[in-house]
Amino acid sequence: MPMQIETVLGDAPLAALPALARHAEALGFDGIAQPELRHDPFVALALAAPATTRVQLATSVAIAFPRSPMVVAYQARDLQDLSGGRFVLGLGTQVKGHIERRFSTVWDAPGPRLREYAQALRAIWRTWQTGEPLDFQGRYYAFTLMTPEFSPGPSAYPPIPIEIAAVNPYNARLAGELCDGLRVHPMTTPAYLRDVLWPAVRQGAARAGRDLRTFRMVGGGFIATGADEAAVQAAREEARYRIAFYASTRTYLPVLEHHGWADLNPRLRRLIAEQRWDALASVIPDDVLDAFCVSGTYDTIATRVRERLEGLVDVVMVALPPDPARPDDRYLAALAALKAIAPAASRHGAGGSS
Repeated sequence: MPMQIETVLGDAPLAALPALARHAEALGFDGIAQPELRHDPFVALALAAPATTRVQLATSVAIAFPRSPMVVAYQARDLQDLSGGRFVLGLGTQVKGHIERRFSTVWDAPGPRLREYAQALRAIWRTWQTGEPLDFQGRYYAFTLMTPEFSPGPSAYPPIPIEIAAVNPYNARLAGELCDGLRVHPMTTPAYLRDVLWPAVRQGAARAGRDLRTFRMVGGGFIATGADEAAVQAAREEARYRIAFYASTRTYLPVLEHHGWADLNPRLRRLIAEQRWDALASVIPDDVLDAFCVSGTYDTIATRVRERLEGLVDVVMVALPPDPARPDDRYLAALAALKAIAPAASRHGAGGSS
């Protein structure tokens, strides 16, 4: 299986998303992955589904805890049917501050709660598929009622894959044990993938007696590319700011600590406390930027991605070109070269290096 490439439709107006999705498919992308930022990713993918015929459509990621698993079960099933079996449910926990203060939802044992969340989803889908009584009773969620009036019945399409986001080893083990893939946050380095995430995934798979040949490791840092060095530099500076923003939260401390950069976090937190958002990027030196971000023009980016990520991930994320309707030939060549990189699944049938 070749390396797959995904893209994001971005923060475009909702009315523009069907055309952008068609362009992404025509450019050769294997998937469209929508985050949950300023818009609901389920809505974006519902607009993309009828405009496409081939690409996978993934939430990357939908925030789990503000939504009941039952609500997400219906949304995912509708998108699976609407897309003809091309939907991938990507789920994440977010961080405590957002869950409690932005969503006004309970933050309690996020890893174990996410485990139950995935188990509950599969129990609901199984009831719809087989007609067996719904009887899921866990510590955090309980679902025991499903009447024919509210069941969509069996699906004509394969089971919906669940891929979760993970930074800490617990969730990476959970991905290996229960899920179809791990959606790696861009705030991740190849070393952290190799040293922390893959070993945890394998531990989870071994615990469950699972074969990881169909498991997907999705993403592996920021990719800054463009037609010329000026465009690459602009993309690098955008990535530098994003790295600073993420490094200011405690969630990503394990990645910083792995590289001996934990001191960046309190410096960034002080700037945020002072509302000095424009100064965040100045805290991130080039060596830190280069650890999280691979850079190069369209002519060189595939070679540089291969050097960092070959055999380590199965899917990489690449931004759409400035004009998706009239792409640069070098951009198209870069996409083709990226697809030729050996994915993690090609190594030992279980992903990543031993």
